[in-house]
Amino acid sequence: MLKSTESLKEIEQQAHQKLLALLEQISAITVKGVQTETSNRDQEVDAVAHIEVSGKPYTLVCEVKSSGQPRHVRTGLYQLRNYAAHHERSVQVFVAPYLSQESQALCREAGVGFLDFQGNVRIVFDGIFIERQVDSKPAAERRDLRSIFKPKSAQVLRSMLRDPKRAWRVTELAEAAGVSVGHVSNVRAALLDREWGKISSDGLFLSEPDTLLEEWCAAYEPPPATCLPFYTTLHGGALETAYRGLLKDEGAAGLAMLASFSAANWISPYGRIATQYFYADKAGLEKLREGLKLQASNKGENVVVNVLKDTGLFRDAYEAAEGVFCTSPVQTYLDLAHAGERGREAAEHLKEEKLSWQK
Repeated sequence: MLKSTESLKEIEQQAHQKLLALLEQISAITVKGVQTETSNRDQEVDAVAHIEVSGKPYTLVCEVKSSGQPRHVRTGLYQLRNYAAHHERSVQVFVAPYLSQESQALCREAGVGFLDFQGNVRIVFDGIFIERQVDSKPAAERRDLRSIFKPKSAQVLRSMLRDPKRAWRVTELAEAAGVSVGHVSNVRAALLDREWGKISSDGLFLSEPDTLLEEWCAAYEPPPATCLPFYTTLHGGALETAYRGLLKDEGAAGLAMLASFSAANWISPYGRIATQYFYADKAGLEKLREGLKLQASNKGENVVVNVLKDTGLFRDAYEAAEGVFCTSPVQTYLDLAHAGERGREAAEHLKEEKLSWQK
């Protein structure tokens, strides 16, 4: 987010420089001049470039935004249409530091060219076709994405993804997720900016849960935890009977739940594996040690316990069967997707079975 008007001015100057540098590379285009901070009949844009193509005059009408998030793109597109309606032979171009695939698609649908500082560009008119795609994301964009999925924010998202169509008031969502109202407000702003969420008369709901989940998966970082390997002599039904009495119990000390492949085996079975995976808090770890007769193991482990530094993940525990508490389908999907090739296959199976939301 910009700190001052001066920062916006710097972005506008950089936008003008990149646009000019691009146009000067096209031999068929002659740049006649650039006018900035232009207004006409109360319609304002950030720059107008006067060019000629094979002797024909054209006007490039440019709107520059400090953010290329979809909500800001829509505002910019409206400003461009409003201004260009009073100018013939005008070519509309939206410029921002970074434009995601979703934001680029909005420009294409509106018939508007675009340019960002990463090198993504598409400007098409009268025989001129300029297009380039860059895979990289700027560091600031990656940081912003990761911040949306940090543990406290993730608690908000997991609550909403249980029923994406449900509309939430800020206060009730804060209570359900176990975070502050301010934290929910930050998540709310991020969802609206990216158009993953919308506001109805009843509150905030997820309009693009699949896109949200895909972006979360791409930026996913496992919850901070200490990973401890163990060995147990219990197997099959005996092991299941033992952990049924030990898992998440809010009325007693110690929290634990099945995770990763073990959770998926109850939620959406894909293929059995020999190792059992758990999330636990410190007291939950001691319950598992005793109840499952765990022995520390440097190799040949068949139980892995991740001791969480933040217990917020337990708020989203999913009771797959009586006494069998697992990570939720969303959390299980995220963990599996980053558990190697077999995990990715199991994740896709779970997603198809449990996370295909109706639009």
